Amino acid sequence: MGNEKRTRARKARSRRVDKRAIADGSRRRREGAGADKSQEAEGTISAVLAGTMFKVKLSNGHELLAHISGKMRKRFIRLVVGDRVKLEVSPYDIDKARITYRLG
Repeated sequence: MGNEKRTRARKARSRRVDKRAIADGSRRRREGAGADKSQEAEGTISAVLAGTMFKVKLSNGHELLAHISGKMRKRFIRLVVGDRVKLEVSPYDIDKARITYRLG
């Protein structure tokens, strides 16, 4: 019985925190806090590698190593050489990116 009381108290505490965050208009920590750090870019797929990895060439000639985002995997979006894609470039390593959208 002691565990049930603790669990109920913990849930009530988290609900209070969520209500307070909504009232303040602040963003909760779980809602993609790192999403605003990445840079968006567009490029063309130049090579298809193993494990859903791709070489993507940007318009300035720079070549990146990119992987498919989870939503594209879930929807079975296929990518081939020559497709234009939208990327999120990592702020920590500018040679790596995530493919978020297929432009055509």
